[in-house]
Amino acid sequence: MIFGLFRKDPLEDQVARLHRAVISQSRLAAFFLPPYDVADTFEGRFEIVTLNAGLLLGRLSLLPEPGPALAQSLANAIFSGFDDALREVGVSDVGVPKKMKKLARAFMGRGNAYAQASAEGEEALAAALARNVLDGNGDGAPLAAYFLRVRATLDETPLEVFLRGEAPFPPP
Repeated sequence: MIFGLFRKDPLEDQVARLHRAVISQSRLAAFFLPPYDVADTFEGRFEIVTLNAGLLLGRLSLLPEPGPALAQSLANAIFSGFDDALREVGVSDVGVPKKMKKLARAFMGRGNAYAQASAEGEEALAAALARNVLDGNGDGAPLAAYFLRVRATLDETPLEVFLRGEAPFPPP
Protein backbone atom coordinates (compact mmCIF):
# COMPACT_ATOMS: atom_id res chain seq x y z
CA MET A 1 0.00 0.00 0.00
CA ILE A 2 2.62 2.54 0.98
CA PHE A 3 4.53 1.86 -2.23
CA GLY A 4 1.69 3.49 -4.18
CA LEU A 5 2.85 6.81 -2.75
CA PHE A 6 6.06 6.52 -4.75
CA ARG A 7 4.46 5.54 -8.04
CA LYS A 8 5.03 7.96 -10.91
CA ASP A 9 1.94 9.79 -12.16
CA PRO A 10 1.27 8.36 -15.64
CA LEU A 11 0.39 11.88 -16.83
CA GLU A 12 3.52 13.51 -15.36
CA ASP A 13 5.25 14.19 -18.69
CA GLN A 14 2.12 15.62 -20.32
CA VAL A 15 1.41 17.77 -17.26
CA ALA A 16 4.95 19.14 -17.27
CA ARG A 17 4.63 20.10 -20.95
CA LEU A 18 1.18 21.66 -20.44
CA HIS A 19 2.47 23.60 -17.44
CA ARG A 20 5.39 24.90 -19.51
CA ALA A 21 2.93 25.89 -22.26
CA VAL A 22 0.80 27.90 -19.79
CA ILE A 23 3.85 29.63 -18.31
CA SER A 24 5.43 30.33 -21.72
CA GLN A 25 2.19 31.81 -23.02
CA SER A 26 1.75 33.88 -19.86
CA ARG A 27 5.28 35.31 -20.09
CA LEU A 28 4.83 36.71 -23.59
CA ALA A 29 5.79 40.38 -23.61
CA ALA A 30 2.65 41.28 -25.57
CA PHE A 31 0.53 41.00 -22.41
CA PHE A 32 2.54 43.71 -20.70
CA LEU A 33 2.35 46.16 -23.62
CA PRO A 34 -0.56 47.95 -25.31
CA PRO A 35 -3.33 47.06 -25.93
CA TYR A 36 -3.35 44.68 -22.93
CA ASP A 37 -1.24 46.79 -20.54
CA VAL A 38 -1.03 44.21 -17.74
CA ALA A 39 1.29 45.38 -14.97
CA ASP A 40 4.65 43.60 -15.17
CA THR A 41 4.59 42.74 -11.47
CA PHE A 42 4.14 39.57 -9.44
CA GLU A 43 0.41 40.31 -9.27
CA GLY A 44 0.11 41.06 -12.99
CA ARG A 45 1.93 37.87 -13.91
CA PHE A 46 -0.25 35.91 -11.50
CA GLU A 47 -3.34 37.31 -13.23
CA ILE A 48 -2.14 36.27 -16.70
CA VAL A 49 -1.16 32.78 -15.52
CA THR A 50 -4.56 32.51 -13.83
CA LEU A 51 -6.33 33.56 -17.02
CA ASN A 52 -4.47 31.12 -19.29
CA ALA A 53 -4.43 28.26 -16.79
CA GLY A 54 -8.10 28.73 -15.97
CA LEU A 55 -9.06 28.45 -19.63
CA LEU A 56 -7.00 25.31 -20.12
CA LEU A 57 -8.18 23.70 -16.87
CA GLY A 58 -11.79 24.47 -17.77
CA ARG A 59 -11.42 22.74 -21.12
CA LEU A 60 -9.62 19.70 -19.69
CA SER A 61 -12.24 19.22 -16.97
CA LEU A 62 -15.01 18.95 -19.58
CA LEU A 63 -13.29 16.24 -21.59
CA PRO A 64 -13.74 12.50 -21.02
CA GLU A 65 -11.20 10.71 -18.84
CA PRO A 66 -8.32 11.23 -18.47
CA GLY A 67 -9.12 14.92 -19.16
CA PRO A 68 -10.30 15.68 -15.59
CA ALA A 69 -7.34 13.78 -14.14
CA LEU A 70 -5.02 15.78 -16.39
CA ALA A 71 -6.73 18.98 -15.20
CA GLN A 72 -6.21 18.05 -11.54
CA SER A 73 -2.55 17.18 -12.06
CA LEU A 74 -2.03 20.42 -14.00
CA ALA A 75 -3.71 22.44 -11.24
CA ASN A 76 -1.35 20.81 -8.74
CA ALA A 77 1.64 21.73 -10.91
CA ILE A 78 0.45 25.32 -11.28
CA PHE A 79 0.06 25.74 -7.53
CA SER A 80 3.43 24.13 -6.95
CA GLY A 81 4.81 26.79 -9.30
CA PHE A 82 3.06 29.52 -7.30
CA ASP A 83 4.63 28.12 -4.14
CA ASP A 84 8.08 28.18 -5.75
CA ALA A 85 7.54 31.75 -6.99
CA LEU A 86 6.57 32.96 -3.51
CA ARG A 87 9.70 31.43 -2.06
CA GLU A 88 11.84 32.99 -4.82
CA VAL A 89 10.53 36.47 -4.01
CA GLY A 90 11.46 35.98 -0.37
CA VAL A 91 8.24 34.93 1.36
CA SER A 92 9.21 33.00 4.49
CA ASP A 93 8.33 29.37 5.12
CA VAL A 94 5.85 30.57 7.72
CA GLY A 95 4.25 33.06 5.33
CA VAL A 96 3.92 30.79 2.29
CA PRO A 97 0.83 28.83 3.46
CA LYS A 98 -1.05 32.04 4.21
CA LYS A 99 -0.14 33.52 0.82
CA MET A 100 -1.02 30.25 -0.94
CA LYS A 101 -4.51 30.30 0.61
CA LYS A 102 -4.95 33.82 -0.65
CA LEU A 103 -3.71 32.88 -4.15
CA ALA A 104 -5.98 29.82 -4.24
CA ARG A 105 -9.02 31.90 -3.31
CA ALA A 106 -8.10 34.47 -5.95
CA PHE A 107 -7.50 31.77 -8.59
CA MET A 108 -10.85 30.09 -7.95
CA GLY A 109 -12.66 33.41 -7.68
CA ARG A 110 -11.26 34.60 -10.99
CA GLY A 111 -12.29 31.39 -12.72
CA ASN A 112 -15.85 31.70 -11.42
CA ALA A 113 -16.05 35.42 -12.20
CA TYR A 114 -14.81 34.97 -15.78
CA ALA A 115 -17.14 32.03 -16.44
CA GLN A 116 -20.14 33.98 -15.16
CA ALA A 117 -19.15 37.18 -16.96
CA SER A 118 -18.51 35.40 -20.27
CA ALA A 119 -22.00 33.86 -20.03
CA GLU A 120 -23.37 37.41 -19.72
CA GLY A 121 -21.52 38.66 -22.79
CA GLU A 122 -18.27 40.20 -23.96
CA GLU A 123 -18.93 43.54 -22.25
CA ALA A 124 -19.39 41.89 -18.84
CA LEU A 125 -16.28 39.79 -19.45
CA ALA A 126 -14.27 42.91 -20.35
CA ALA A 127 -15.43 44.56 -17.11
CA ALA A 128 -14.46 41.52 -15.02
CA LEU A 129 -11.04 41.31 -16.67
CA ALA A 130 -10.42 45.05 -16.25
CA ARG A 131 -11.39 44.82 -12.57
CA ASN A 132 -9.15 41.82 -11.82
CA VAL A 133 -6.28 41.76 -14.30
CA LEU A 134 -5.90 45.52 -14.74
CA ASP A 135 -6.80 46.36 -11.14
CA GLY A 136 -9.66 48.53 -12.38
CA ASN A 137 -7.34 50.73 -14.45
CA GLY A 138 -7.73 50.23 -18.16
CA ASP A 139 -9.77 48.71 -20.92
CA GLY A 140 -10.55 45.02 -20.55
CA ALA A 141 -11.90 44.67 -24.11
CA PRO A 142 -8.59 43.43 -25.62
CA LEU A 143 -8.27 40.84 -22.84
CA ALA A 144 -11.90 39.78 -23.37
CA ALA A 145 -11.26 39.28 -27.08
CA TYR A 146 -8.15 37.25 -26.23
CA PHE A 147 -10.10 35.19 -23.67
CA LEU A 148 -12.80 34.33 -26.21
CA ARG A 149 -10.20 33.48 -28.87
CA VAL A 150 -8.35 31.13 -26.51
CA ARG A 151 -11.54 29.48 -25.33
CA ALA A 152 -12.71 28.91 -28.92
CA THR A 153 -9.32 27.42 -29.86
CA LEU A 154 -9.21 25.14 -26.82
CA ASP A 155 -12.85 24.08 -27.32
CA GLU A 156 -11.94 22.82 -30.78
CA THR A 157 -8.89 20.92 -29.52
CA PRO A 158 -9.36 17.18 -29.02
CA LEU A 159 -8.15 15.32 -25.94
CA GLU A 160 -5.41 13.59 -27.95
CA VAL A 161 -3.61 16.92 -28.44
CA PHE A 162 -3.58 17.62 -24.70
CA LEU A 163 -2.42 14.07 -24.02
CA ARG A 164 0.64 14.86 -26.15
CA GLY A 165 1.30 17.75 -23.74
CA GLU A 166 0.32 20.41 -26.27
CA ALA A 167 -1.81 23.46 -25.50
CA PRO A 168 -2.54 25.38 -28.71
CA PHE A 169 -2.79 28.90 -27.31
CA PRO A 170 -3.30 31.49 -30.05
CA PRO A 171 -1.01 34.52 -30.02
CA PRO A 172 -2.15 37.43 -27.84
